[in-house]
Amino acid sequence: MQTTNYRAFSILVLVFFFWGFVAASNDILIPVFKDKMNLEQWQSQMISFAFYCAYFVGSLIYFILSSVAKTDLLNRLGYKNGIILGLCISALGTLLFYPAAQMESFTLMITGLFIVGLGFSLQQTAANPLAIVLGEAKSGAQRLSMAGGVNNVGTTIGPILVSLAIFGTVSASNSIAEIQAVQKPYLILGAAFLLVAFLIKISPIPNHIESIRENSEAKNLPRESVFKFIRFKQLWMGMLAIFLYVGVEVSTASNLPEFMRVHLQVSTDKIAPYVSLFWASLMIGRWTSSVGAFPLNKDVKSILGFVVPYLAFGLFLVVNAIVGHDLQAFYIYAAIIPVLIIADILSKGDPARQLFIFSMAGILALLTGIYADGMVSVFAFTSVGLFCSTLWPCIFALAINKLGSYTNTGSSLLIMMILGGGLISLLQGFLADNAILGIQKSYYVGVFCFAYLAFYAIQMFKIWRTEHELPTTPDMLDA
Repeated sequence: MQTTNYRAFSILVLVFFFWGFVAASNDILIPVFKDKMNLEQWQSQMISFAFYCAYFVGSLIYFILSSVAKTDLLNRLGYKNGIILGLCISALGTLLFYPAAQMESFTLMITGLFIVGLGFSLQQTAANPLAIVLGEAKSGAQRLSMAGGVNNVGTTIGPILVSLAIFGTVSASNSIAEIQAVQKPYLILGAAFLLVAFLIKISPIPNHIESIRENSEAKNLPRESVFKFIRFKQLWMGMLAIFLYVGVEVSTASNLPEFMRVHLQVSTDKIAPYVSLFWASLMIGRWTSSVGAFPLNKDVKSILGFVVPYLAFGLFLVVNAIVGHDLQAFYIYAAIIPVLIIADILSKGDPARQLFIFSMAGILALLTGIYADGMVSVFAFTSVGLFCSTLWPCIFALAINKLGSYTNTGSSLLIMMILGGGLISLLQGFLADNAILGIQKSYYVGVFCFAYLAFYAIQMFKIWRTEHELPTTPDMLDA
């Protein structure tokens, strides 16, 4: 029996941490650059657009190069080498933050962020399958779920640390940031990328892994054209679902600082803990759902289903307490977590059911935020993170079901759809103009995103329930 190579796995998950750290930290850069450079809200959302557009461009480049070479690029380059190359590309992107800040060039800054995202795209393509194969096959999904948990630690502490680096100590009450303040933290981040690249180079992480087995009815289908995928309804509908899911997740968080500035007059330097809470909400949801991945008896899992979400919430409180944030306003959020727990129980490990229930809960949360006001709206918007938390594995499992030998290519097409994080946030930023919808009503964009996700869930439930082959999501597998 093959055991998990924890030494290799512990090094690999560092890249998962960075993905979350940078993605969540962008939500701090948005209001800083908006204020300093007098940008419109839609212009400030170019930060998200550049970062998530890089995932699409990177995946497209990968797809084209693999097609030209007539072989999977990572099979030739090597998975370990692919991650190392991706980290070096990302490190190169962080170097641009120094001249960008020096010249106060918004264009140069988002170019640097785009290059960071290009590196992340290659890292994502290589690291996800590696996390699965570093041990026994049946526990692969559990390792991927654990890696996702590390990613969420990055999303939770990223906004806090970057905010401290830009504004200084919490007690300083400094609401004015200088653009040059971003230079040091991103140079340190670049050095960290290179350090991890070195650690991966000397680690026992394998450079090559076995290809997916061709074990379904799709294995005999011709492979010469991407347009053959049109026959797979679950995939092309799933591509749009991933696009909208990432879109609502990113746009909800990236527009939160502007909402709090306009409606609660909260200064930019005080936003970080609320952005952190949104991303911590994803951690709460993913930790809760991953309980089912452990080989425990039913009673223990039931208990952990109530305990684990509060442990994750406790981590958020501890991190913010360490840096000196006032926690009094956040304790009430503990009363919202039972909604997640109930939704998780009602899902019964069924990805289509969970996608539907969580999407409907997301719609309710957004409508509450739109029509309420004050902190009720803030916590309603942050709770969207709870209901976005498990949608990626739900959609992914449904979309690649029964693709057989097309699974790797189908997965790369799904990763391209991360582009939604940039385009949807840009759309919401445009609609947030007071002459159109205003920042609060702009959250209707997320409502429509969730509405499609609920529709996709119904369609997939009909397809796979009829064929009695409903898939199981990665972090719902009962090891």
